[in-house]
Amino acid sequence: MKSFFRIFYSKTPKIKDSNGNFKPDSVATLEKISLGGLDQWILIRGHSINNPVLLFLHGGPGSIEGPFAYKFESELEKYFIFVNWDQRGAGKSYSKKILKTDITIENYISDTHELVLHLRERFQKEKIYLVGHSWGSILGMLVVQRYPDLFYAYIGIGQVVNAIENEKISYQFVFDQAKKLGNKKAQKQLEKIQPYPSENLKHLRIQRKWLAKFGGFMHGEKSMWPLLKIGIFSPEYSFKDLYRFYKGSKFSLECLWLELLKIDFFEQIPEIKVPAYFCVGRHDYMTPFELAERYFKRLKAPKKKLIWFENSGHNLNFEEPKKFDDVLINQILPDTYKK
Repeated sequence: MKSFFRIFYSKTPKIKDSNGNFKPDSVATLEKISLGGLDQWILIRGHSINNPVLLFLHGGPGSIEGPFAYKFESELEKYFIFVNWDQRGAGKSYSKKILKTDITIENYISDTHELVLHLRERFQKEKIYLVGHSWGSILGMLVVQRYPDLFYAYIGIGQVVNAIENEKISYQFVFDQAKKLGNKKAQKQLEKIQPYPSENLKHLRIQRKWLAKFGGFMHGEKSMWPLLKIGIFSPEYSFKDLYRFYKGSKFSLECLWLELLKIDFFEQIPEIKVPAYFCVGRHDYMTPFELAERYFKRLKAPKKKLIWFENSGHNLNFEEPKKFDDVLINQILPDTYKK
């Protein structure tokens, strides 16, 4: 009966103290708001409304991370008002009514700015923290470049730098692994999609399939299933929402791929005016670690730090969650937050 109920319905649990009582100054809400004239969903959880706000920009585009919040963010909710947002066209925010012309990088920047202003006013905060993961790291860098006064710090996970070079390095890793392992099927499929990258998303999907298989997505894993399995049991996402996750991810990537291929932060963003923290998985070949390191060394910022996650690939906040919590709570927060 409970599983049937979850087909259509979802909610976020109230936050309780150690005695099982509801915390009166906490916030736990799953709600729909309007951003850019479109209905979009946010999940907000925090033990105290007096804590700083942290807005998390998911990857993809379209790869929402709210379904994993219940598993990985409980500790961070003690120190931040943690906001997961299903961006336009993604997850709960996906709708058949959204036009392809609505899905542009500029519209995402505008939505993010609008959401930041909403959160600042709602919780009476001067600034907030911004975390960007993968595609979210593109959006995050563009937003902090344009609106630096709104943020205490920017935290990049799986930082995208130059999309074309990113894909070339990622492809070469997969092709080299195929040869090393003697995987003829992989070699044949990868040879067929040369030159890579291209505008053809079928080529991207082939490359990503073998990237996951060879451990360049999640270190030590051969597929995305261990992560996706966690999302299935999320209390905040019904089975219908998870179907929207699938549809929105496909839709968003199809709309944005050509724009994404033009990203080159070496040229576009040589400097930002907020503290920058790059969290980098040592085995990340989705957004290759070497490219993030090279860009970090060139990037000008009032304060910056590169933090290695030695046992992670692209999803270090899920692969080494305790270390990620420690970095945010015991390094970044005391380094940047003034009450």
